Amino acid sequence: MKLLASLLTAAALAAPVFSAFAAGDAPKAAKPDLVKGEASFTAVCAACHAADGNSAIAANPKLSQQHPEYLVKQLQEFKSGKRNDPVMKGFASTLSDEDMRNIAYWVASKPAKPGFAKDKDLVALGERIYRGGIQDRNIAACAGCHSPNGAGIPAQYPRLSGQHADYTVLQLNKFRDGSRANSTQMTQVAAKLNDKEIKAVADYIAGLR
Repeated sequence: MKLLASLLTAAALAAPVFSAFAAGDAPKAAKPDLVKGEASFTAVCAACHAADGNSAIAANPKLSQQHPEYLVKQLQEFKSGKRNDPVMKGFASTLSDEDMRNIAYWVASKPAKPGFAKDKDLVALGERIYRGGIQDRNIAACAGCHSPNGAGIPAQYPRLSGQHADYTVLQLNKFRDGSRANSTQMTQVAAKLNDKEIKAVADYIAGLR
């Protein structure tokens, strides 16, 4: 009887907690602080990615208008070493999870500047791969995950439209050779692409809008 009474008492005490969760009152992450995000971005990121996230350096990605959850994931994986990049690991290691969220949501709020395809001889091939894949080699269309206009699908699939072709080529090569190992899906796709196809799809992506 004492055991039953104890159980009933515990249940009664827990009931308000369960009711709160059921009512949607579960604890929520703090709202990102965009003022702090801008300050941190300016101090840590702007030198390589430009003041508004629209990097002018082809080897450094444009970050503006990127899905913030995706950016946070990448920063966390740079910090942990899951995504291997010594330079980015150094920067990410100085950031807390809160810093990462503030930075990611701030730069995501900045409009992305459009890019341009440059290789007219390859752009048609790039479009075919991006929109339709290569069926006879079981290569899926990029648009299936990154959307037809390159806007991506939050939060798993990043925005690609307007991204520097040089940066996209570099990342696809890293996925292909295994030096970037934080996306099994992309590793499997890139493994099937040759150099010409990688260059073509990267150039097409640069002109997407």
